Amino acid sequence: MSVLADAVREVQNALGRGRVTPGTRTKFQATALLLRDERARVRAADISESRRADRLKRLDDLATSLAKNAVRDAGLLALLGEDAVVTDEARSLEREMLRRAGVEAAPEEAAPVDEPQPAAPVKPGVVPQSVVSRQMANPFLAPDFSAARPSAARPTSLNGWELLGPLLRSFERAGDGASACMDLPEPGSRKVPGGGELMPHQARMVAAAADGHRTFLLADEPGLGKTAQALLAAETAKAYPLLVVVPNVVKTNWVREAGLWSPRRKATAIQGNGDSVDGFADIVVVNYEVLDRHVGWLGEFGFRGMVVDEAHFIKNKGSQRSQHVLSLSERIRSFTARPLLMALTGTPLINDIEDFLAIWEFLGWIDEKKPLAELMDALSETRLTPADPGFSAAARQCVVDRGIVRRRKVDVAADIPERRVADLPVELDGPTGRSIRAAERDLAQRMVVRYNDAVAARGSGPVEGIDHDLVRRVATWEQKDAAGAKSGDNVFTMMRRIGEAKATLAADYAAQLARSAGKVVFFAKHIDVMDAAEETFAKQGVRYSSIRGDQTPAVRQRNIDAFVEDPEVAIAVCSLTAAGVGINLQVASNIVLAELPWTAAEQTQAIDRSHRIGQSEPVTAWRILAAQTIDARIATLIDDKAGLAAVALDGSDEEIGSSSDAQHGALVALLTEALEAAG
Repeated sequence: MSVLADAVREVQNALGRGRVTPGTRTKFQATALLLRDERARVRAADISESRRADRLKRLDDLATSLAKNAVRDAGLLALLGEDAVVTDEARSLEREMLRRAGVEAAPEEAAPVDEPQPAAPVKPGVVPQSVVSRQMANPFLAPDFSAARPSAARPTSLNGWELLGPLLRSFERAGDGASACMDLPEPGSRKVPGGGELMPHQARMVAAAADGHRTFLLADEPGLGKTAQALLAAETAKAYPLLVVVPNVVKTNWVREAGLWSPRRKATAIQGNGDSVDGFADIVVVNYEVLDRHVGWLGEFGFRGMVVDEAHFIKNKGSQRSQHVLSLSERIRSFTARPLLMALTGTPLINDIEDFLAIWEFLGWIDEKKPLAELMDALSETRLTPADPGFSAAARQCVVDRGIVRRRKVDVAADIPERRVADLPVELDGPTGRSIRAAERDLAQRMVVRYNDAVAARGSGPVEGIDHDLVRRVATWEQKDAAGAKSGDNVFTMMRRIGEAKATLAADYAAQLARSAGKVVFFAKHIDVMDAAEETFAKQGVRYSSIRGDQTPAVRQRNIDAFVEDPEVAIAVCSLTAAGVGINLQVASNIVLAELPWTAAEQTQAIDRSHRIGQSEPVTAWRILAAQTIDARIATLIDDKAGLAAVALDGSDEEIGSSSDAQHGALVALLTEALEAAG
């Protein structure tokens, strides 16, 4: 009991000093393991009930104290989970603590002999029919497992040293001026297929892939175009077929971006059981949530490249999704000599240093115990060991040179606009999405009937083509009816339903941004959407501040101050109408527009809460758009009106665009498409 009490006190003192080191985590986990084991032993011991109750109470007091301190750090809380991976260091310390307490530890199991083993094939779960068709159509598409040759590490002076801990500490101890980016070559042409052009910082990373580099931890801040860089690196490396594993909220956007940056390559997304997947596509996009259903056939598909977006999702190596990602990476490396492997994350490199381990393993730089051949060779060439003073700096540079690329917005401010709007399309799945699309079809059909009735009432016979003047009048009639309607689906209720359906997806993305890039401003129009977002943030443990129209001036200012001044408040949840003007939120450079305003002016006002004099970083506004709905049409109309405003004469009193214009334009587009589809 005294050994446990001392260990808990040491952890408390270490946490009180602020920084959580790998040594502190090891001691924390070993202490938690001992507390659990001792509790089980006391429960089973042949002692009196009063003595048992006294010991259990003392253990509970120690456990409570340990857990209260763990609340300060999410990484420590994760170590208390049932699925947490117990490190060798924690096991070793646990045995040492038992010895100090005079308890004989159970004998250690003999360590298995490290022999290279071929990656075992995973059992298939779901196999889409199109994938079966692909295999039957061309048997030569099957992977060639003789292509890759395992690279055995040569004996070096570092054999026998424990290296993963020192490698992690080399990043933790690095000074602010230490480089977190490998040397990148100067690019040649920045032109890309399809007529686009890369920004200079993007082109340099793609040039590294062109020079033969094949593993990257691409950790650019959000808004610097990691998706485009990954897709063009795959094009340069001819890493097809390419597997892309992403969070659900960005799956649709990846397919869209592939069409922009890799127009000659066919991209497909796996939805649900994969019934709609194209087995002949060059780029296969799957989200973490359904990966377990498809890991079998994905492992046999013959991918020559793999990209993992938001790679910090795999930091817990004990989780199922991490294991699936790591097994697929190992599988790809088993049949491709030099595959392209890319981990994308905007999370700062020294957020939780042990998060590196799963990412490094995915990239093939390490295994569970040691650096693999290429990294080990680089470390050996330094002629240093962890006992030498210069080892940390040299070892860190060896890891960085394996492919870490990290740029901040402020570093490449000259490359990117001061303010830009980035669209993020999302799919509305399930019954809610189907209901919204059905309501949109009903709205269009109602206007088609009205249009046909108006044509018939003319009595002038059949009309060639579409009467666009009449289309605009029908849209005006529908708009007036909607303004006075008490119920039923119209353009206003449609947008509200879409906003509610997007709320959780938009909140998830805002939380990701907050973790990786700092403070985020989240804008919505409707109270229901703000409530749903705040509920999501609360569940994820993300602190937020709420700025709404029904607050008193004092409460509103207190919430603004909390967001601006408290580093723990990550997100400001703002009403477009109440917070769109008159407040300063320039502490954030990322904005999420969960719902679209009706005018370009309202959108600009919202963005200008952060894009103000004194803002040191370029501002990015992320518009969350419901794909294949009226939401996307309204975004286009807002952009068109913004273009008109940009060319308006200075000093003009004319209002360029109103909410009525956007509503009317959306109805015109909806009716026109329905008439064209009807022939």
